[in-house]
Amino acid sequence: MQLPTPRGPLTALLSERLRRPPHTVGPPHAVGPPPPATGTSALADEDLQLALFTCYELHYEGFDGVDEGWEWEPSLLAVRQVLERRFEDALSRAVPRPSFRPHVPMRQALAELVAAADGPCLAAYLARRADLDQFREFVAHRSIYHLKEADPHTWAIPRLRGGPKAALVEIQADEYGGGHLARMHSELFRTTMRHLRLDDSYGAYLDRVPAVTLAVSNVMSLFGLHRRHLGALLGHLAAFEMTSSFPNEQYGRGLRRLGGDDMARRFYDEHVQADAVHEQIAAHDMCGGFASRFPSRAGEVLYGAACALTLDRLFAEHVMGRWRRGASSLLEVDVMAGTR
Repeated sequence: MQLPTPRGPLTALLSERLRRPPHTVGPPHAVGPPPPATGTSALADEDLQLALFTCYELHYEGFDGVDEGWEWEPSLLAVRQVLERRFEDALSRAVPRPSFRPHVPMRQALAELVAAADGPCLAAYLARRADLDQFREFVAHRSIYHLKEADPHTWAIPRLRGGPKAALVEIQADEYGGGHLARMHSELFRTTMRHLRLDDSYGAYLDRVPAVTLAVSNVMSLFGLHRRHLGALLGHLAAFEMTSSFPNEQYGRGLRRLGGDDMARRFYDEHVQADAVHEQIAAHDMCGGFASRFPSRAGEVLYGAACALTLDRLFAEHVMGRWRRGASSLLEVDVMAGTR
């Protein structure tokens, strides 16, 4: 993946520095003062979200031409910490912390949280009304996460013990196709992209997706890379699995309506079945087991789930809002004209 095109001073700074051998970026205040409270939320800040994504990507596959020594460069980590604090502050303002009731099983508490979530039904629109260009846009958005599906949540495995660890490994083993390349969910998504005549290379649409799409991915990396957010990472995964089966059935239906064959729809069909099982494992065995072992951290689990639900709502609002106005939900109207 190439370094993304800068969207402001933060990403311009990172782009210029990362093209050189590792060196001191500068003091944390090099990223500049935080935006005023009345300004754009960090969740919608194009420059900040892309800067965070760039920093996080150094812990995944990295970028072509960027020295791997940057991954643990202390001055860059200090800058990332400043950006993370802004992100976390914006999350705390956008996502009220659910209160955990000790007498309520974690599985029930998560189910209630999911049931109370609202927002536009993007899945229903894609199933019944979206045209092919809109569906392709949706897939381009989702490629930012799905081409590395499961990786952020895998950070939790070495941080768990006992039943919760076994439950997470069971879920992740399915995500990685049980060790078979062709069955890995990221590879199934590549197949969907190819059938839709999209570029299936990792990060191909990074320059095209807006801040809210990056935030959906960044929150997973934020939770995954910090052990203090372990409970939130588990809750995020649980919410992800508990809200997956029905939407994926709708996505598959929409793709079928638009002419997609069995191979094009396999990614969505696979999730209808797999995630119906995963949601039970995630809510009961993984999150329930974690909350039983660490009762004081049960609230973190619900907060992570609430963050997942809120960002998914904000993403749907962005996409649906743009489409209602007859505009592209991506940063450039003609992005789908061909692969780059």
